[in-house]
Amino acid sequence: MSVAGVRRAARESVSGLPREFWWLWTSTLVNRLGGFVATFMALYLTLDRGYSASYAGLVAALHGLGGVIASLGAGVMTDRLGRRPTMLIAQTATAFSVALLGFMQHPVAIAAVAFLVGMASNASRPAVQAMMADIVRPEDRIRAFSLNYWAINLGFAVSAAGAGFIAEYSYLAGFLIEAVMTLVCAVLVYVRLPESRPGEETSGAADSAAVSLGTVLRDGRYMVVVGLSFLIALVFQQGYLALPVAMGEAGFTPADFGTAIAVNGVLIVVLQIPVTRFIEHRDPGRLLVISSLLAGYGFGLTAFAGSVGVFALTVCVWTLAEIVNAPTQTGLVVRLSPVHGRGRYQGMYTMSWAVASLVAPLMSGFVIDHWGAEWLWGMCAVVGTVAGLGYGLLMRRLPEEEKKETVGEAVVGEKAPAAVQP
Repeated sequence: MSVAGVRRAARESVSGLPREFWWLWTSTLVNRLGGFVATFMALYLTLDRGYSASYAGLVAALHGLGGVIASLGAGVMTDRLGRRPTMLIAQTATAFSVALLGFMQHPVAIAAVAFLVGMASNASRPAVQAMMADIVRPEDRIRAFSLNYWAINLGFAVSAAGAGFIAEYSYLAGFLIEAVMTLVCAVLVYVRLPESRPGEETSGAADSAAVSLGTVLRDGRYMVVVGLSFLIALVFQQGYLALPVAMGEAGFTPADFGTAIAVNGVLIVVLQIPVTRFIEHRDPGRLLVISSLLAGYGFGLTAFAGSVGVFALTVCVWTLAEIVNAPTQTGLVVRLSPVHGRGRYQGMYTMSWAVASLVAPLMSGFVIDHWGAEWLWGMCAVVGTVAGLGYGLLMRRLPEEEKKETVGEAVVGEKAPAAVQP
C-alpha cells in the first residue's frame, strides 16, 4: 500500500466520531498507561514479599471475585445513577484502593484490599461501554470499539514494559503511579464528558424486559458458548498469572517478564485490525477451532522456554490466537443474542471471563506449588484442545444462516485483567 493509501485508511479509521468519544478514548489510554497492579501483582507477592504461588493465586482470585460482584452491580448503577457518576465513583475508588494496597503489610489486609481493587477497577467497564454506545452512531460502533481496544492494548504494551523497570526500583512507586493515572481519568470524565444516559422514552425498557436472565440460562446452545468461552479464558489468564510466577521461579527479573508480556500488547496493536479484515469472510467455526488450539499449545510451549526470547515467542503464538478469537467469538455471541436481550446475553458472556479470573489463579497457584509449572502448561494444551473440539461440534450444528457474517458483526471487546478480554 502506498503512503497516500495508508494516510487515507488512517483518516477513514478515525473520522466521523464525536468529540466525546475521543475524550473517553483518551481516558481509556491514560488508565491503561498507568496499569501496574493486575500485571505485576503476582511478582510483587512472590518475589518482593516472599509469599507462595498459592497465596498469590488466592489474592488474584479475590481480585477476580471483586470483578464478578462488580459485573453484577455496576450495570445497575450505570442505568440508575448514570454513566458519568458510575465512572467517577469507580475510578476514584480504584485510585484510592490501589494506593492503599501498596502500603498493606499483613497478608489478610493485602487480600482484603485486593478484593476492593477488583471491585472498583471493574465497576467502570459497563459504564464505559454504555456511554460509547450512547454517543456513537450505530454504523460507527464497530470502528469505535476497535479503536478503544487499540487504546487498551497500546497502553498495556507501554505500561507492561515500563512497569517492569519501575518494579525493579520500587513496587510502591508502581502502585502510586497507577493511582495518580486513574485519578487523571476521573478528572477527564468529570470535566469533559456529559451524561449520555438515554431517557426512559427511548430506552426500550418494555422490549428488553421480555428477555430475562432465566431466558439466557435456558438457552442451551448459548450456554455452551459461555462454557467454551470460560475454558478459553482460563487459558488466556495464565499469561498474567502463571507466567510471571513461573518466570520468577526460573530466575528471570520483573523487567524480563515485562519485556516478554509487552509483546502481547504490541502485536495486538499492530495486527488486530488487519487480521480482523483478513478473517472477516472466513469460516468462523474453523477460526474458533484454530484459535483454541493456538492458545492451548502456545501456552504448552512455555514448558520448553529457557530464555526471554523463547518466552516472547510463546507469547507471540497465543497472542495470535487472541487476535483471531476475540472478534470471532464476540461475533458469535452477537449472532446468537436476541436484539432486545443483548445486554443480558453479553452480561453472561462477560461473566464467563470474570469467573475464569476467579478460578484461574487458584488453579495455577495450586498446580505450580504441587506439581510445577510444566504440568500447568500441559494442562493449558489439553484445555485448548477440548475447547477447539467443542467449538467444532457446536458450529457444525448451527444453521447456515447463523454462521454467516459472524465475524463481520463483531464488536471487539475489552481485555480482562490484567488483560485480558472480552
